[in-house]
Amino acid sequence: MPDLTFRVDDLSSDATRALVAHHLVGMHASSPACSVHALDVDGLREPGVTFWSGWAGDDLVVIGALKQLDAENGELKSMRVADAFLGTGAGRAALRHITAEAEGRGIRTLWLETGTPDDFLAARRLYASEGFAECGPFADYVDDPFSVFMTKTL
Repeated sequence: MPDLTFRVDDLSSDATRALVAHHLVGMHASSPACSVHALDVDGLREPGVTFWSGWAGDDLVVIGALKQLDAENGELKSMRVADAFLGTGAGRAALRHITAEAEGRGIRTLWLETGTPDDFLAARRLYASEGFAECGPFADYVDDPFSVFMTKTL
């Protein structure tokens, strides 16, 4: 796994914006538009959303965000590993970083939505291996054949 430095990111760098765009292209390639819940740059800048980037030296490796739903609930959003770093453990490192940040804020439950197509299998396995369990829709989500909902008590 690369030695990563995580930082709160304002989404102003070309590298960060490009990885967010790449993430959105991938989501739209795997799911119908009405089933894509990934946030774009503007959505990731909304109040209540904290966005991190993980770097190995000058290389952007991974991105991810935490959306505060209320005082005790948070949602993992827009996690993506740069293609050159897939399979290196960077996704797990980002997930653990965001989880620790959520715990530090007093969040008691983390939620996430991911996809059902095979393109999302690695993500679903990662989340399950880190203690997330499938659940029903949460917040404003509704049942969707292209969505898997997961939760973890912190």
